[in-house]
Amino acid sequence: MEQLCGLTAIFFDFGGVLAEEGFREGLIDIARAAGRDPAEVVPLAYEMAWTTRYVVGGCDEAGFWQAFRQATGIAGEDADLTEAVLSRFVPRPFMFAVADAARAAGLKTAILSDQTEWLARLDARHDVFSHFDMVFNSYHHGTSKREAAFFQLALTTLGVSPQASLFIDDAAHNTDLAAALGFKTILYRDRASFVDALAALCPPLGATHV
Repeated sequence: MEQLCGLTAIFFDFGGVLAEEGFREGLIDIARAAGRDPAEVVPLAYEMAWTTRYVVGGCDEAGFWQAFRQATGIAGEDADLTEAVLSRFVPRPFMFAVADAARAAGLKTAILSDQTEWLARLDARHDVFSHFDMVFNSYHHGTSKREAAFFQLALTTLGVSPQASLFIDDAAHNTDLAAALGFKTILYRDRASFVDALAALCPPLGATHV
């Protein structure tokens, strides 16, 4: 298996890495449109995503939004609430360029995301999946990045080791778990710091493609 900078695979989070974090940004706008404080509404929505087990396929979109309305008192049609979220997952072309360059160099590339049925709709809009060898979506696998099992599933499926894999995510609790499992990690904060971190880890990718 080919290596570049000691890597055989790169795993990318979706929201917050490959694209803007549309779930959070959409919820902020939903809260503001309802005259509510986003600092109150957004945590409730995240809580509902986990307590309904929407993130791991425990309910569908309708079940999640029903729980959201009950928890927050915010009204709205499912389709309108969903569109407020999906429209804010704006792809970051420079991140897809990294994935394409890694793949061209012989590395395996994959999405590893705590996402829902929405990810397939975003693929239909933005042609996301064609840039990757595999897509690991918590909604379809019944496990999430809160659990080591999700990482192990991804490693086994791709046939790679954590020591030769890079994981990029915007949540520290996810990169911390991945690092504990042996992955190389980059915690995404912004483009500039990401470019610096990637260049330090793998100069050919960091210097040429972002």
